[in-house]
Amino acid sequence: MRITFVNEKELKTVLGLDYLRKKLDQYRRGALYRNKVYDMKDVDAEVGITIPPELRRQYRATSGWCAKAVDSISDRLVFREFANDAFNINEIFKMNSSDVFFDDAILSALVNSCSFVYISQGDEEVPRLQVIQGSEATGVLDPITRLLTEGYAVLSRNEYGNPNEELHFLSDRTDLYKNGDLYQSYPHNAGYPLLVPIIHRSDSNKPFGRSRITPSALYYQKYAKRTLERSDITAEFYSFPQKYVVGLSQNAEPMDTWKATISSMLQFSKDEDGDSPKLGQFTVPSMTPFTEQLRTAAAGFAGETGLTVDDLGFVTDNPSSAEAIKASHETLRLQAEKAQRDFALGLLNVGYLAACLRDGFAYKRNQFYLTTAKWEPVFKPDASTISSLGDGAIKVNQAIPGYFDKENLRDMTGIEGANNGQ
Repeated sequence: MRITFVNEKELKTVLGLDYLRKKLDQYRRGALYRNKVYDMKDVDAEVGITIPPELRRQYRATSGWCAKAVDSISDRLVFREFANDAFNINEIFKMNSSDVFFDDAILSALVNSCSFVYISQGDEEVPRLQVIQGSEATGVLDPITRLLTEGYAVLSRNEYGNPNEELHFLSDRTDLYKNGDLYQSYPHNAGYPLLVPIIHRSDSNKPFGRSRITPSALYYQKYAKRTLERSDITAEFYSFPQKYVVGLSQNAEPMDTWKATISSMLQFSKDEDGDSPKLGQFTVPSMTPFTEQLRTAAAGFAGETGLTVDDLGFVTDNPSSAEAIKASHETLRLQAEKAQRDFALGLLNVGYLAACLRDGFAYKRNQFYLTTAKWEPVFKPDASTISSLGDGAIKVNQAIPGYFDKENLRDMTGIEGANNGQ
C-alpha cells in the first residue's frame, strides 16, 4: 500500500468546485428544513393509531416554539462597535446598513448553525457585505483562523432548484459562474477567500457549529403539536357529546343525526305495546390530560432552550420582579454570552478581509488582535440595578481610583453617557 501525503496548497487544488457543490447538496436539505421550522411552515409525519389521517390533516396544528427559541437570543444580541479600531472597520459596517446586516447575519447563523458573508468591491472604494444563508454556501474551514481556504455560494436558482449563478471563492480571486460556465473572474490580494463564515457554537466535532433548533427542541415542538391536534379533535366530541337511544321501535322513522344533535327537545311516543325508548349519553371526555401533556412539553422545551414556561404561554399566578425574571433566564443569559463570543470572531474576520480589500493590501491576521467586539448587555438593567451599580462603582473607585470609567459602565448598563463637551 502506498500512502501519499498532500500538503495544504495541493489540497486546495484537489477539492475544487465539484467537491464544494456536493458538500452543499449534502447539508442543504437539513438547512432548508430548519428554515421551514423557523417560518412555521413545516409539515410533520402523520403518526398515531386511532385518528384517521384525513381527520388529522383537517386539524393540523402549528407551533412557533422553535422560532421563539431563536428570537429569544437573536433579539438580545445587539452589536455596538469594534473597540481599538486601528483599521477603521467600523466605517465599513456602517456603510453597509450595519443595523440590518448584524441582525441578518446573527439570525441566519442561529437558525442554520452558520451564515456566510460575501465581500465584494463596492462603489467609492467601500467593500460591499452581503449575508448568505447557510443553505446556499459552504467551504473548507481553517481551524486556526476560522477563515475559509476555499468557498462556494449560490446566488440564484431556477424554478427547478438548480443553480443559475455560482461563486467560487479562492485566496486570490472570486470566480462567477452562470449556468455552469465561467462568466467572469474578480482578482484580489486579500490573501483569503472573500467568503467569511459566522458560526454559532462550533467545536472540533462540529466545525460549522450547531443550530439553535436542536433535535430535542424539535421533538418537544412536535409533541406539543400532536397534543394540540388530539385536543382539537376531542373538543368536537366535548362540545357535542354522543347520545344513544335504546328500545326504539323498528317501525319508527330514522332520525337525522345532525338535527337530533342541535335540537333542544326530542319527542318519543310509546309504541302499540306501551313501551317507550330509553335515552342515554356517553361519558364526555375530559380536556385536562391534554393540558397537562402540553405543559409537560413546554417544560421540556423550556429546559432545552433556556426559556421559561412563562415565555411559552403558561403564565404563573404571581408576576415576577425584574430580578426574578433575570434569575430565571440565567441559562439563556449564558447561551447569549456564548453566542456573543462566537459571533465576535466571525464579524472580526469580516472586517479584517474587508479592510484588506478596501486598502488593496494583505494585512496579517494577528495585526487585528487588539480589536475587540463590543455588545450591548443581554439584559437591560432597571432603575434599582442602575442605582446599585452606581453605589458600587463609587466604593470601588474610592479603593482603586479610576477602576470604573464611562466605557466599562456603559458595558454594564448599556447606557451611553453624555460627553459634556469632552
